[in-house]
Amino acid sequence: MENSKLVKKLRQGDQKAYKEVYMAYFDRLVQVAKKFDFKFLTPQDLVQETFLHLYKQRDLLKEDVLFDKQLFVICKNLIINHLNRENKVIPLDPHKFSLPEEETTQPDFETQRNRLNHLLEQLPEQQRKIFTLHKLDNYSYREIAEITNLSEKTIANHIYLATKFIKNS
Repeated sequence: MENSKLVKKLRQGDQKAYKEVYMAYFDRLVQVAKKFDFKFLTPQDLVQETFLHLYKQRDLLKEDVLFDKQLFVICKNLIINHLNRENKVIPLDPHKFSLPEEETTQPDFETQRNRLNHLLEQLPEQQRKIFTLHKLDNYSYREIAEITNLSEKTIANHIYLATKFIKNS
């Protein structure tokens, strides 16, 4: 199918075109994803996420750009974002990590979580939403910008202000 026709059909939500694309590109994308070492996702999971993202963002497809290039860019960006998130996770070695018998000076997890929730409730709604997406749900500035239709600089400013408020409280 011609590139512009395919993109038009996908943008219109044509399920048949979407299925054709899925069948044609799934294995190729899995092969690309297998080149990376994921800790939490399989390459197939990442490819599924790519097609989900393609469907959700189909309005952004461009007719004058090769479809397969757009699809592989989506996959590449998801891989990069996922690897960045995985690198933020610090695995604990249970043999090297032990909890103290009982330490009363350290607030317990439940107390800390309640305190954070209380502080988050005091933030303006937009700031709270952006802070939560970034710090708790591990979304990138770019992903949050797409979700909220705000610039990445605005996202950064909201996160900075929210972090400053929480640290100073």
